[in-house]
Amino acid sequence: MEKTVHSFPLHPECPDVRRLADHPAEALLRAEADIVAAESAAEADRHRRLEDLEEAQQDGRGVTRRTFVAGAAATATALATAQFVTTSASFAATKTGTLIHVFLYGGLDGLSLVAPDNDPVLAKARPDLLLGNDSLALGRGFKLTSAFQPLEQWLKAGQLGFIPAVSDERLSRSHFQAADACNLGGLPNETGGRGWLDSLVDALGKGTAFRSVGIGSTLPRSLVGTNGALSINNVGSLRLNGDEKYRAATEKAIRGLFTGINHPVQEAVLDGMGALATAQRLAARPYQPAAGVKYEGVGSAFQQLAQLIKGGANVRVATVGMGGYDTHENQGTRDGGQLHRRLNELATAMAAFFTDLGDRAADVTVMVSSEFGRRVASNSGGTDHGHGGVVTLLSGRKLAGSLLGTWNGLNDLDSGDVPEYNNMFNVYGSVAQGRFGLTNAEVDKIFPRQKYTPMKLYA
Repeated sequence: MEKTVHSFPLHPECPDVRRLADHPAEALLRAEADIVAAESAAEADRHRRLEDLEEAQQDGRGVTRRTFVAGAAATATALATAQFVTTSASFAATKTGTLIHVFLYGGLDGLSLVAPDNDPVLAKARPDLLLGNDSLALGRGFKLTSAFQPLEQWLKAGQLGFIPAVSDERLSRSHFQAADACNLGGLPNETGGRGWLDSLVDALGKGTAFRSVGIGSTLPRSLVGTNGALSINNVGSLRLNGDEKYRAATEKAIRGLFTGINHPVQEAVLDGMGALATAQRLAARPYQPAAGVKYEGVGSAFQQLAQLIKGGANVRVATVGMGGYDTHENQGTRDGGQLHRRLNELATAMAAFFTDLGDRAADVTVMVSSEFGRRVASNSGGTDHGHGGVVTLLSGRKLAGSLLGTWNGLNDLDSGDVPEYNNMFNVYGSVAQGRFGLTNAEVDKIFPRQKYTPMKLYA
């Protein structure tokens, strides 16, 4: 009988085979099984090393695809991989301005923001919700709630405007469905679940890891897609995860791991690490806004954007969310009312933001919209879900007027709602087109299954 000579001991922790079992035959079987397992493991390890060596030689570099993937998995922090790799980052990107979409969740009653003055339909349908005598005058016989008094200087400068009667036939009166469609730029089956702002980023070319930023703890649907948007509550939260004492060493390790690998991901990650360094630099000391500027309430979100923009982070698109606009009761259109206070908080924050930006405001446009408008008629102190809302524009670029788009009056209501005189996605597209200088064809790609019709919004 041929004798097998093993290169491994019978049992690494028990040279005496008899200790493996009470019965000698069973002990020998267990010893043989241990030997086979050890030899198999060693052979598999040898094959892995040979495969790695061959792979490295074929690739002509010192890091193999396997070690690359393993290293990426080991350092899979929010900033090192998932965020930065997908941004196609180029930290020295050319500045082309910033579009900030402020979404008012709940369904803003647009007629409590801007409304035709002395309108007989409104006087009859909502006598308790008319705008007060302290309202600000707009063009084309409209007036603006006094809650927007903080923005009066931009109104006089031709940089604040309003588009009434904005809707889309695909919007229902459901908060969830309408908000989803507004953020996607259409229905989920039309857009593949991709947000309209993420599609817009495609047309803007390369940018920094900050080019798409959602202020908040969760990423809004408008930024969901393929371009690696960041979701942050504040600039200081943008850092590698883990214990503080290991953070510097981790950053160094990541830089080393993604250096000299002759792979497109190298540039993305290293540029991303540069963006991380920028965030850390900006957060190293408390942010100091311009003299006299104070951020309160929703203004804290605008403060984060001001810090990024003034710090040179090259933000292209950003979002801010604000709730509290589902006013079925106790709406309070005039001074002291619930909705008036909410709108005043928003206007105060936007005024602080543009004041803080100073000259940089010339490159920024803020667009404010909601999922739908509300019914024309009052329901004894509030309003129910409707259509025909209002989009607000605050822009560093002069606008074509203070009241923009089409307005054909309230004589022929749409089942009790303000009619759709201006399509929502034509408004979105025209705002983006004027901000970034896009072609009609580029805007067409942002909103699937809709033929884009540009609107004159800018002077």
